[in-house]
Amino acid sequence: MLSPMNLVVVGSTNPVKVAAVAAVVARVWPQCRVFGVAVASGVPDQPMGDEQTQEGARTRARAALAMDGGADLAIGLEGGVVVSTAGAMRTCAWALAVDREGQEGLGGSLSMALPEAVAARIRAGEELGHAMDAVANAVGTKTGPGAVGILTGGLLDRQRAYEPLVTYALARWLAPVYFGSSGR
Repeated sequence: MLSPMNLVVVGSTNPVKVAAVAAVVARVWPQCRVFGVAVASGVPDQPMGDEQTQEGARTRARAALAMDGGADLAIGLEGGVVVSTAGAMRTCAWALAVDREGQEGLGGSLSMALPEAVAARIRAGEELGHAMDAVANAVGTKTGPGAVGILTGGLLDRQRAYEPLVTYALARWLAPVYFGSSGR
């Protein structure tokens, strides 16, 4: 049986990240309130590699939980890039959920190749969102469709791409019997 959640805090005020968490939480705990708080990720503005991106998600979640004394759960979301040994660049994204007892759940994916024009700008020091803005002649990619929205021709946007990550991170609380805990 699922433990009730009344308040979930997101370690970001980015409307796309908050909306992704809210969409998933509403399907599981319809009475639950979700809101975002501004916290630092503790990693560079453009995380490089899965480990650094996961650390950013963890830091965001833990900082958000520490900021709000009444939250049942906090979720951090972080997007990054991974460079292959051959030099090709792909996206990555991770969600980390943490509860008051310190239990964590991690979910990730959103792996897709980046065009060389975007990768070159990232290698030169730009963040993915700014690089996409420049290459696609767009504005607000980070708080809008995301690179995934632009590169899939709108078939998938950043919020919908983040929703499965949030769901995966919540597995411990969604199916607690398999994790040897009450889910809380």
